[in-house]
Amino acid sequence: MTLLDIRGLNVYYGESHILRDVDLNVAAGEMVCLIGRNGVGKTTLLKTVIGLLQQRSGDLQLEGRELTGRPPHARARVGVGYVPQGREIIPQLTVRENLLLGLEALPGGLAKNRHIDPLVFELFPILEKFLARRGGDLSGGQQQQLAIARALLGKPKLLLLDEPTEGIQPSVVLDIERAVRRIIEATGISVLLVEQHLHFVRQADRYYAMQRGGIVASGPTSELSKDVVDRFLTV
Repeated sequence: MTLLDIRGLNVYYGESHILRDVDLNVAAGEMVCLIGRNGVGKTTLLKTVIGLLQQRSGDLQLEGRELTGRPPHARARVGVGYVPQGREIIPQLTVRENLLLGLEALPGGLAKNRHIDPLVFELFPILEKFLARRGGDLSGGQQQQLAIARALLGKPKLLLLDEPTEGIQPSVVLDIERAVRRIIEATGISVLLVEQHLHFVRQADRYYAMQRGGIVASGPTSELSKDVVDRFLTV
């Protein structure tokens, strides 16, 4: 079953044409990776899906329902979770307080939801140990785990991850890879991932490659060729 369906998507910054006739889909329970060099439109695509940017034309549907025109909080309420590049942890809040913010995506928000699902501590045990620590005092890798856990608490159907391994030490990269696969297996959540780390890219079921704002290649990651890697992942 198709969860996210994007057809003919065109997005502009002012008069600059950034996304050009993008077609992309993500099935229920599937992990899809979006690859490409810096500046080709990958983050723009994720921001358009979550509603931080609006398309000029094209269709953007979740479970057959049009998302166009809905603000970000409304998209979160119907099942789109977003972990931005840079994580955007609130540094002065504790780990617990940062996690609770994720509950705002649930019906009734924080007024009716205060329970932190223990699954996030199974996925990221360090967070339970550091619940009283300020978010700004965590390492980059710990902040990334916190950002993913916060998004999960909103119980999304689709989780958008923008370069979750950027600037993180290799051992934590592997922890995050394993956690994302476990999230999909345990919850059935779909993941649309922007990533440059080849090992992580290969964990996905399918890939789309972007160049100059358009999709120029796609297929199963099991068939990801050296030519595609060299063209779209090698710096």
